[in-house]
Amino acid sequence: MIPRYSRPDMKAIWEPETRFQIWLEIEAHACDAMATLGVVPEEAAKAIWERGAFEIDRIDEIEQETKHDVIAFLTNVAEHVGDEARFLHQGMTSSDVLDTCLAVQLSRAADILIADLDALLAALRTQAEAHKYTVTIGRSHAIHAEPTTFGLKLAGHYAAFKRGRQRLIDARAEVATCAISGAVGTFANIDPSVEAHVANKMGLTAEPVSTQVIPRDRHAMFFAVLGVIASSLENLSVEIRHLQRTELREAEEYFSPGQKGSSAMPHKRNPVLSENLTGLARIVRSAVTPAMENVALWHERDISHSSVERMIGPDATVTLDFALGRATGMMEKLVVYPEQMQRNLDQLGGLHNSQRVLLALTQAGMSREDAYRVVQTNAMDSWQHGKNFVDLLKTDAEISGHLSAETLDDLFDIEYHTKHVDTIFKRVFDAA
Repeated sequence: MIPRYSRPDMKAIWEPETRFQIWLEIEAHACDAMATLGVVPEEAAKAIWERGAFEIDRIDEIEQETKHDVIAFLTNVAEHVGDEARFLHQGMTSSDVLDTCLAVQLSRAADILIADLDALLAALRTQAEAHKYTVTIGRSHAIHAEPTTFGLKLAGHYAAFKRGRQRLIDARAEVATCAISGAVGTFANIDPSVEAHVANKMGLTAEPVSTQVIPRDRHAMFFAVLGVIASSLENLSVEIRHLQRTELREAEEYFSPGQKGSSAMPHKRNPVLSENLTGLARIVRSAVTPAMENVALWHERDISHSSVERMIGPDATVTLDFALGRATGMMEKLVVYPEQMQRNLDQLGGLHNSQRVLLALTQAGMSREDAYRVVQTNAMDSWQHGKNFVDLLKTDAEISGHLSAETLDDLFDIEYHTKHVDTIFKRVFDAA
């Protein structure tokens, strides 16, 4: 978490002030539930809400001696509450507070990320619809293949982020569980109704079985979903980076007045945003493996997961929040060059229609093997010598014996390749 890649709302979730406030609310709600059961006096539960407070510096000072953050927190709160503080943490264990707090933090982080995804989806949809029929060459292995549209390219990315959004909603639900079950999770010293009450007040659900910690497969899934979303971000970013290459120049990041691309070369217009997004995606994905490794804990509890989560929780969510915001801005201001797309499409003299000719020849009676051979022969001649593909086909005796010149011209109609664009758009956006 460094300021350069942090946004205030997400960063605030992981600040010590927020964490300790959540701890205090968990303890206070638990006291309320125990007061209802008659386990603690109602006056004590009331006192927690009225006088419960903490100072971060004081907690740090106490922890220097106790070497235990939850005890340091409880000691500091007791300094404010007074005698009634002896009823704090009745029947609870540290993980009840820590794990429930983490569930609240991850849920809040997920809510921000879902909103981020909504903004990115809106930007992608706007650009996709604007370029629904902007024809461009599709590439496989980075080599010209057949025509597509720039709108279809973006529709594919839209669909990926839509899937990512649903996965995040599911992961949020899975990680939003509360554990107030005491040592080794047996409820021996605390009633299960206390857990249910705290869960309800904190916007969580009760963990069915928690040992002494909430099972970490929930968290592993959460961070795995963040990693997949980050990978989708990199996929989009790599596409923009490729399209901005000088040799292509089909689209580029907005270059603002006064912006500088290079300290040495004044002409440079570099894809700095998309390159940055590739790097940020690596950071988010780096949290996935440690989260997976946290699943295997010793018996009912150890704390090998704790240090990991204290780092990956803030780092992964803060980084992804920033990256999604940056990607949204990049797509909103993306500069698209349809004329250059057309020039690139025409660069190989119509070779992108080779499959149409192949299929037409087989329909006209030629074997697929012979059709492939004769089309490829002419295609290689066109490729190597810069000749117009359709002109070569018309002068080939084998081909002209099966297809007329008019038929060949019809096979080079660009609208053939875009006839189902509307169908694909309905599949992607009508379900949005």
